[in-house]
Amino acid sequence: MPRFLPILSLSAALLAASSLVSLAEAPAFSTDPATVQAGAYQVEPMHTRVLFAVSHMGFSTWYGDFNQASGALNLDPADPRKSTVEIHVPISSLSTTNTKLDGELKGDKWLDAAKYPEMVFKSEKVTPTGKDAADVEGQLTLHGETKPVTLHVSFNGAGVNVMDKHYTVGFEAKGKIKRSDFGVKTYVPLIGDEVDLILSAAFEKQ
Repeated sequence: MPRFLPILSLSAALLAASSLVSLAEAPAFSTDPATVQAGAYQVEPMHTRVLFAVSHMGFSTWYGDFNQASGALNLDPADPRKSTVEIHVPISSLSTTNTKLDGELKGDKWLDAAKYPEMVFKSEKVTPTGKDAADVEGQLTLHGETKPVTLHVSFNGAGVNVMDKHYTVGFEAKGKIKRSDFGVKTYVPLIGDEVDLILSAAFEKQ
């Protein structure tokens, strides 16, 4: 057996033990909204994504997503109606796994990332719809147009992220828009007008 293998095995064991200690010391992850810490949060961009889906000629559904989001959440678990959220999403981060299509969608016939670099959602009203769910009404700005949009939001959970030690809260939000309402009319109705949006967001307490 090579002399360095026992050393590598020992190092791996120590790292595993260290991880177990960190997990044991971290406050429990909770899915109970009543346990969530109130206060100011910022988007954790590495684990926040905006997924979109649109019909492709009726034959299939085409998916893509955006990342590198930023923004702020002011959270009041005791009275969610007082909570506010604002999300900024760079259009240049769009990805469909098809490089040619990505370039077209960022171009001036579609989302025109050079002229309209961000998609922005600003909440205006939060209406609880259950213990861990709410409808969030707000204004969505996309492609130079601002329209009202309602996001159906569910609470995922909260706790200390054992990797970076930040107290984190997570949500999933779903909504629908008509891209033609925002001036993105290329190939309508051949390519679907209605677009499904899913925002999976993590926020770190400040």
